[in-house]
Amino acid sequence: MNNIIVYSTPTCPFCHMVKNYLKKNNFEYKDIDVAKDQIAAEEMVKKSGQMGVPVIDIDGSIVVGFDREKINSLLGL
Repeated sequence: MNNIIVYSTPTCPFCHMVKNYLKKNNFEYKDIDVAKDQIAAEEMVKKSGQMGVPVIDIDGSIVVGFDREKINSLLGL
């Protein structure tokens, strides 16, 4: 079982794409809205060095944006 965190905002189309992709492939994830949670936003920037979303944390490996190849590699797809 993977530990997946998606840092996102409600208006980000790529965030919706990532979450839909994970759902379609039956992966559970924790969705954190960084527009509402400043502490989580700071945590996201520390992990990724990026202020843009989505940032996906898969078992401690960071993916910035909807990088399907990297996501698939980390999830064993």
